[in-house]
Amino acid sequence: MHRPAPMEVTYRNMRFLVTHNPTSATLNKFLEELKKYGVTTTLRVCETTYDIALVEKEGIQVLDRPFDDGSSPSNQTVDNWLSLVNIKFREEPGCCTAVRCVAGPGRTPVLVALALIEGGMKSEDAVQFVRQKRHGAFTASDSYLYLEKYRSTMLLHFKDSSHRNNCSIQ
Repeated sequence: MHRPAPMEVTYRNMRFLVTHNPTSATLNKFLEELKKYGVTTTLRVCETTYDIALVEKEGIQVLDRPFDDGSSPSNQTVDNWLSLVNIKFREEPGCCTAVRCVAGPGRTPVLVALALIEGGMKSEDAVQFVRQKRHGAFTASDSYLYLEKYRSTMLLHFKDSSHRNNCSIQ
């Protein structure tokens, strides 16, 4: 399976790293990428394909919020995601939060787009913004329809910041 390179999405004081899910064979390269972006937390939205202990040994927290590829995230997943993003970007303005699934074109862009919408973007602008960075994003039409119908609670309005030292991967 071809795995695209990590992609960074920056909007206001939010930074996201969209990446694939590593295997045990690609874990060292994956850890190098996380360190390059200063990642401190990782959120997986897919099944486990490597030893989590090796990632945590490097000081990177691993969180799980899996949902089926091609489906929309549950309300609980969305609430947990937005709560995490809210806390991370309030406590560490400009940090990087990475999100990952198997290859990065389906589930991951949906969560990033939700954060962009909550940060003030219109849903269609958030979709286009992510698609400019990750060609092929939003592979399932249900994902696009979900975002089109999503209504922001305006949860993620932060002061802009130039601090870009730390990264949290989701």
